[in-house]
Amino acid sequence: MTKKRVLVVSPHPDDETLGVGGTIEKYSREGHVVHVLTISGHLPPLYKRQDYEITLKEAKHAFKILGVTKSEFLELPATMISDVPIHKLNSKIMRILDDFNPQIVFCPYPDRHIDHRLVFDSVMVATRPVGIGRNIEIVAAYETLSETHWNAPHIETNFTPNWVVDITNSIDKKLEALRCYKSQISDFPGPRSVEAVEALAKFRGTQAGFSYGEGMHIIRMVS
Repeated sequence: MTKKRVLVVSPHPDDETLGVGGTIEKYSREGHVVHVLTISGHLPPLYKRQDYEITLKEAKHAFKILGVTKSEFLELPATMISDVPIHKLNSKIMRILDDFNPQIVFCPYPDRHIDHRLVFDSVMVATRPVGIGRNIEIVAAYETLSETHWNAPHIETNFTPNWVVDITNSIDKKLEALRCYKSQISDFPGPRSVEAVEALAKFRGTQAGFSYGEGMHIIRMVS
């Protein structure tokens, strides 16, 4: 089996686990190289630096559980990504692609959270099939509970997966990693509760004929 280089672009710490935690663990366990790029976090002026340090520690613990090979944090203030000139954000993401040269790229679906939409737009620019982008085999968007499902039906785009990754053997690690984010997850029936995440994984899995799954929307796939 040829090892793949997999890049996961996460707007904030915890989005990667919510959206593709099982897929990350599966790829890592199979020997592929997984790099998580986190764009922003709970930083001043809206949050205290201590808040960010807490989520940073939680993220690194979660990454260890999921088997992440490499991680990088751009440290832009959450909900203020729009203050960064778009060409600079594009360049930051493109630099990672140039250095890592991924074959698979996962990005957030453009949903209710403005950061998710901005990061999605920049990833679309960075992964164009020119230059290093010609080496990318799959670009896919993942869903994030508490944001993706709050788009207005039929007015805005709605997440409809056309690829479901079987994470039956990874669901326990996904939920273990999610529990690392004590500052972010909520009690049931909160949308970011462990129970809600497990329920979504069970639903996506049964849509495709297995126990647990993570839904993706394939943007581009070549073979």
